[in-house]
Formats: sequence, structure tokens, C-alpha cells
Amino acid sequence: MDPVAAGPALEFALDLPGRESRRLLRALHGQLRAAILDGRLRPGLRLPSTRALAAAHGVSRNTAVAAYDLLLSEGYLLTRPGAGVYVADLLPRTPSRRPVARQGAADKRLAPYWRAPLTLPEPAPRLAAPPRLHFRLGVPDKTAFPFEVWRRLSARALRALSKAPPAYAEPQGRLALREAIAQHVSYTRAVACRAEDLCVTTGAQQAFDLLARILVTPGRTVVAVENPGYPPLRAAFAAAGARLAAVPVDEEGLVVEKLPAQARVVCVTPSHQFPLGCAMSARRRAALLEFAQARGAVVIEDDYDCEFRYGGRPLDALQTLDRAESVFYVGTFSKSLFPALRLGYIAAPPWAQAAVLAAKKCSDWHCAVLPQDTLAAFIAEGHLARHVRKMRRIYGARRERLAGILDRDFARWLEPVPCVAGLHLAALFRSRTDEAEVLRRAAQQEVGLYGLREFQHGRAPRQGLVFGYGAIGEDAIVEGLGRLRRLWRA
Repeated sequence: MDPVAAGPALEFALDLPGRESRRLLRALHGQLRAAILDGRLRPGLRLPSTRALAAAHGVSRNTAVAAYDLLLSEGYLLTRPGAGVYVADLLPRTPSRRPVARQGAADKRLAPYWRAPLTLPEPAPRLAAPPRLHFRLGVPDKTAFPFEVWRRLSARALRALSKAPPAYAEPQGRLALREAIAQHVSYTRAVACRAEDLCVTTGAQQAFDLLARILVTPGRTVVAVENPGYPPLRAAFAAAGARLAAVPVDEEGLVVEKLPAQARVVCVTPSHQFPLGCAMSARRRAALLEFAQARGAVVIEDDYDCEFRYGGRPLDALQTLDRAESVFYVGTFSKSLFPALRLGYIAAPPWAQAAVLAAKKCSDWHCAVLPQDTLAAFIAEGHLARHVRKMRRIYGARRERLAGILDRDFARWLEPVPCVAGLHLAALFRSRTDEAEVLRRAAQQEVGLYGLREFQHGRAPRQGLVFGYGAIGEDAIVEGLGRLRRLWRA
């Protein structure tokens, strides 16, 4: 392409690398494009010919032709037969750049809730490097996971998918996986559900988001949450416009007597309260279900790490006890398998199943198929049950070591909250203590901990520490608590 006339010279200088540089074409194209976008090359302006451009800026004609061709293909330039190359006048003029708002300022183009950043607990203290002795919460030990089995099942599922016709999958989740989940929760938690009652989700967090969409009328629906409780669940309902009501938790779990009468959704972790670790008593479970039935409310039961129980008979799930179709049961495989799997599920009462499915379609249509098919085989062939049994022994030993050291060496400062399940243990301060200072000094000693304050909604009447033991070995538990003990004595 070479217009017959040389055309005008460019009104600005180009800063190009040497002729031998591999970046020469990219630089020429990028600088011409930027000049068009910021208005230095105005719409309708005739550009120099490729020969003139090459001579003026010390590039080969082939490079100039290639740069113009790219701009033509992108719509920034146009040609007029026999007249030359012009800047396209079809592009909107780029408005002058608005001043950058100061950091933290809210832009009114955002919906009101999203003008302030969500404040969720960090997975680790903010350090230059992750703490070496980290009592991480909500993270299992994947070093003992049978990845070779998983790879074999995944390869088999992939071969089957390669032979299937191309199509989107069921929004509700793969039937084989839903059947496997229904059998699994029936055996492990006595939860009575069928495959058609289940919706497979991208982890428990999407389950909370979907339920918030279908249950909350913005600005009106009162949602009761545990205090302290799980911040991401609160965030999902707050983002949907719910009016949150923080309800205290004691050694029997959620204090049902403190539920506001107008609450229409109650979110609980009855099997292993997060973060205190206590289990909801049978008396409180019955009272909560009675409240829901009398008030026309629903209960969202988050049973996130129910598989790991180390003593005593497990109390029945709320969904098992429910006779009024009031309970949504939410589970996840992030704790029993590994978080990167991103698969969970909702067991919904019949009256809400169509709404859950519609919300899932609006959200992401369906979860990734390959992990679903792999997990279905992993459960159906008994690998999940075997893995959970093995990990229950490993986690049980870690919990026993952690609890024993806290009872023996920290009795003056900490009061562990009794618990017999899960992957974490909480301990309350026995006297007035600066929680933030303890966390800061522990981090300096490469010990990663969590404080109760970050899990509380509103005023934080309780202070203490939360120790996760899913992803930390026994030797590291001993060393980490040893450093914490020396810190306390100092």
C-alpha cells in the first residue's frame, strides 16, 4: 500500500527502537494508535505515505506498510482510492481523562453497597512472606490426598467427555454427582435428600450467594447471622440488600431466644460453629426449627466440616429434624478434599428448588463438568470415605496435641472452647488482653494466627485466638505454640 502522494509529515516525533529491534513494528503501531486515541492525529487527517513515513523515521518500508495495515484492520485508518490514507472519523473522540479519585473514595457509578471494599479476614497475616508456622483456618492437608487416584479418574472422565456431543451441561449439576452426594450425606449425616433435591455449586460461597438472591428482598428482609460468625456468608447476604441481625453464640450454639421476631432467614453452623467450634445443643436445634415454623422463616444450615468428628455421637443435622420444609442444607468438598476443587451443593426444600435452579442459571449456568464427573466417580468408588477416615485420624492427633498444649502451658492466659469436630479450635482470653498486639508479635515470630475480633459483626465483646490445624503438622504445632508461650511470658 503506497499512496501516490507523499502526504504531510507527522506533527510529532516518534520514539522508536533501532532498525534491528524485534520491537520496532510493535512500537510504531502502538505510538500511531496512541496518537489517534488521544487526539494528536485528528479524525479525517491525511497521513504520510508509507514511503515518506519510512524515510522520515528511519524504518523500512515493509515495517511502515505492516503498521498501516494493522491500523486499517483495527479500524483506526481508512483509505480513499487515489487520495491516500486518513485517520478514521468513525471513532468517538476520547474525552479528557478525569482526575483520578483519591484512594478509598467512593464512585457514585457503583451501587451503594459496593462503594466500600469488603472487609473479609485475610487467609494469612500480611507479611512479606507467609509465616512458616501458620495455623491456617479452613484449609485441609492436601499432602495426603490420593492425587494419583484423582488423575486416573479425571483421565477416564475426560475420555468420556471427548466422545460426548458438544453441549452445555445440566445447570443443577451432573446427575451422577448428585446421586453420589445424596448417598454420601445420607450415610454420613442422615440427611434425607434425593438427587433432584440437590444443586451443585461452585463451593459453599456460591451456595450462599444463590440463596441470598432468592430469599432476600433488598432493604426489607432481616437475616440473622451468628456473632461471631463466618464473614463471607455475611457479605453474600449484605450484598443482596439484607438487613443483618447479629445474634450471640454461647456454649450451646446460637442463642435462639435472642433471634429478632422479624427475622426471616437464619444462618447457622450447628455441627461445628465457626469460629468458636461449639455444637448447637439438641434443645436449641428444636427451638430454632420451632421458631422457623412459627414465623414462616427459613434456616440455612452450613455443615462445612461435619465429616471430621473426634468423639461423641454426632447430633442430627437440622435438615434431618426438619418437618416443615424450612431448612436449606449447604455442604462443600473444600475441607474434605481440597479448596481448589471449588465444588459444593445445596439441598433445597421442594418449594424452592425451581428458584435455586433459576438463580444458578443466571449466575454461571453450571459448574465445570470434568471436576464434577471426576468427583462423582471418586465418591461412588469409595475413595472419599477412605480419605476422610484417614484424615480424621491425622487431624484428630493434631487436635489432641494442640488442645493438650493449650491446657497445659496456656491455662493462665487462654480458655479453650470445648469442641469435638472440625479443623480449628478457639480459645478465649482469660483476662483483658490486646488481641491485635498478640497477633502482631506472633507474626514477628513467624507464627500465623487469627483473632476472634475479625469474625464478629459490630461490637466485639469477645476476644481470643483461633487455631487451624488442617494444614499444619504436629511438629509445627509444638514449635509454634512454644514460640507463642515464650512471647506471652515476655
